[in-house]
Amino acid sequence: MKSVKHHSKLTQTLLQSLAFFLIFLVSFSTYSQDVDEARQKEGKKLFKSLCASCHKLDKKLIGPGLGGVEERRENDWLKAWIKDNAALRASGDKDAIAIFEEYKGSNMTAFPQLTDKNIDDILYYTTVGELKPVGGPETGDDNGGKKGDAPKWILYILAAAIVVAFLIIGSLLKTISELKGAPKTPGLLGQAAELWEGIKKNTFLHVLFVIFGVLMTAYVLFGTLFKVGVDQGYQPVQPIAFSHKVHAGDNKIDCQYCHSSAKHSKHSGIPSVNVCMNCHKNISEVADGLQVEHNDEMLGKAELDKEIAKIYDAAGWDADKLEYTGKTKPVKWIRVHNLPDFAYFNHSQHVTVGGVKCQKCHGPVEEMDEVKQHSPLTMGWCIDCHKETKVDLKGNEYYAKIHKELAKKYGVEQVTIAQLGGKECGKCHY
Repeated sequence: MKSVKHHSKLTQTLLQSLAFFLIFLVSFSTYSQDVDEARQKEGKKLFKSLCASCHKLDKKLIGPGLGGVEERRENDWLKAWIKDNAALRASGDKDAIAIFEEYKGSNMTAFPQLTDKNIDDILYYTTVGELKPVGGPETGDDNGGKKGDAPKWILYILAAAIVVAFLIIGSLLKTISELKGAPKTPGLLGQAAELWEGIKKNTFLHVLFVIFGVLMTAYVLFGTLFKVGVDQGYQPVQPIAFSHKVHAGDNKIDCQYCHSSAKHSKHSGIPSVNVCMNCHKNISEVADGLQVEHNDEMLGKAELDKEIAKIYDAAGWDADKLEYTGKTKPVKWIRVHNLPDFAYFNHSQHVTVGGVKCQKCHGPVEEMDEVKQHSPLTMGWCIDCHKETKVDLKGNEYYAKIHKELAKKYGVEQVTIAQLGGKECGKCHY
C-alpha cells in the first residue's frame, strides 16, 4: 500500500507539473503575440521622423541604441529627458549629466511639443521592435523558380517528348497509309535533294546568289566598322551597388550635388567618398523592403547594408566608435561614358551656358539602378543635336548681336547651334 501511495503522489506531481508547463507555454505565446499593431505603427512613424537620424534600436549611431530603453530607465525620467534634456541636466540629475558627458557634450534636440502619449508610443516601439511577418517569403529553388514550381528542365523535357511523339505518330500514319495502297512520297530528304538538283542547273540563280552575297558581305562589313568605338548600352558591374534610381529618383538628390564640377569644368567628375559620407555618416542601413538590381541579381536589405559598409571601409569610418580611423581606400569605379581623345567636349559649356539637362545625353538616370550608356555619343548624334537645338537667348546678352545678324542671314527667327558654328570641325577637333 505504501508503494501505491507513493505512485499516486508521483503521478499527481507529474500531472501538476505538466499542467503548469502547458499553462506557461500558452500564456507565453499569448504574451509574445499580444502586440498592439496600431500603437507600434504610430510609435515607429514618430521614431523614424524624429529619432532615426541619431538613434537605432539595436546599436549606437550618434546617440545610444534605444532598443529596450524602458528596461534601463524609468518612464517619467525618459519623458523629462525627451521633452527638455537641457532642463533635466540643469536640475542636477546625475544620469542626464553622465549621458551628456559620455557623448562628448553632444546636444540632443528637445521635443516639448510631444505629448505623453506620443512618447509612450515611441517607447512602445523601442520595446516591441519590428513586427514579424506572418508568412515567410517564398524561397526559390536552384532553377530560379518559386518553391513548389516545376523545375525548368522538366518542362523542356516534356516539350521535347511531345514534339517527338507527334513526329512518331505522323510517321506511323504515313506508313499505314502506304501499306493500304497509297502512293509513296519522297519524304523530306527526297524533296530537298530534288530542290538542290534544280538549283545547281539554274545559272540565273547562281548569279543572283553571288550578287546577294557580295551586297550582304559589304553591308555586314561596313556596319561592323561603323560600330567600332560605339558603346551604346555598355553597363559595367560597379564595385559598389550604387543605385541612381534610389538616390536621384526616390530621394530627389540633384545630379550636381555629387557631380558638382559639371557646372564649372570640362569633366563632370567622380564624387569622392566624402560626398557619400555627408549622408551615410548617419545612414548605415537602407529602408526595409528596398531592393536594388546589381549584376542581374536583386539585392535586399541585408546585402545593401553590406554595400554601405564598403563606403565606410573606403572612408575609414568606424561605425561602432563613430570616428574616422585614417585608413582610407580608393573605390575603383568603372567609367561608363568615354569619348576618344581627339573629341573635345566641355560639360560646363553645355550645362551652364546651354542649360542642357543631364538626361539629354545620359538618359533617364533617375530610373536606373545600374547606369548604362544611353546614347551612342557618335559624331553624327552630336551634329543632329546641334541642328535641332535652338540658341536660348534668355539672360544671355553675349549671343544677342551675333544671333541678330545670323537670324537675318539665314532668314529665321531663332538660330540653331549648328548655324551658330556648332558644325565647325574645330569646335570639337583641334
